Amino acid sequence: MMVDARPPVLRIEHLRVSFRTGQGSQVAVEDVSLEVKPGQIVALVGESGSGKSVTAMAAMGLIDPPGQVEDGNIWLGDCNLRTCSERQLQQVRGQEIAVIFQDPVNALNPVISIGKQLVESVRQHRQVSAQEAKKLALSQMQQVGLAQPDSLFHKYPFQISGGMCQRVMIANALLAGADLLIADEPTTALDVTIQAQILKELNRVRHEAGMSILLITHDLGVVAELADYVYVMRAGRIVEQGDVYDIFAAPKHPYTKYLLDCR
Repeated sequence: MMVDARPPVLRIEHLRVSFRTGQGSQVAVEDVSLEVKPGQIVALVGESGSGKSVTAMAAMGLIDPPGQVEDGNIWLGDCNLRTCSERQLQQVRGQEIAVIFQDPVNALNPVISIGKQLVESVRQHRQVSAQEAKKLALSQMQQVGLAQPDSLFHKYPFQISGGMCQRVMIANALLAGADLLIADEPTTALDVTIQAQILKELNRVRHEAGMSILLITHDLGVVAELADYVYVMRAGRIVEQGDVYDIFAAPKHPYTKYLLDCR
C-alpha cells in the first residue's frame, strides 16, 4: 500500500480544551492529535460527550468562553490557526473550512431565503456580480441533487425537508470553494433513506470536488460506508486510530470493540 506523502489539509497537534464551571476547570479534550490528508474522509468516532464535537469546534476557532483552548496547534495547510486573529479566522471559515451540522434546518437563517443565503456566500468569497452569483448558486443546487432549483431558490428553510436543507449546506460549502468540510453528525436528524442519499452526496463531493472531510459521528455504519481513516475518541482522548478496514477487522482497544458490538 502506497503512503500518501502529501501534506495534510488539517493537522491538529496535542490539543487541550477546557471549560470553566462552578466546580472549577473541566478538561473536555486532552492531548488530541489527528490529521486529514487531501481528498480523504477521516472519521472521528465516539459516544455523546466524548469530545469529538469540541475538537471540531476548536478546529473552526469556535470555542467561546467559558471554554478555552489551553494547548496545542491547529494547522490548516501551513497556517497555524492558533495564531490567527478573529478577523483572519472569519475569512478562513467558509472560504477554506466549511461545516455542516446535524440540524441543518436550524443551521440556516430562518428569515432569509435559500437562494439569498447561497448568493451571499458566493459574493463573500468571490468577486462576482449578483447575477453571476445567482447562476453559480442555481448550478450548484442542481449538482447536489436539489430538484427544481429555480423554485427552491425563493423558499425558506422551514419550507423544505431536513435532507434538502443538508444538501443546501453542502452546496454552500462547495460554492465557497473550501478545501475542508467538517461534517458534524450530518445524518443523525434524517430518516434512513435520506441518510443514504446524503452519504452518497458526501462521497461524490470528495471524489469530484477533491474536498477533504472530517466526519464527526457516533454511527459506525456511516464510518464503514464513507471513511478512509478512523480516530476513536473516549473521554476527551484518542484511544485508537487506524485504517477503516483495520479498525473493523481487528480493533485493539476495548472501547472500539464495545462500539462495534453496539452496532
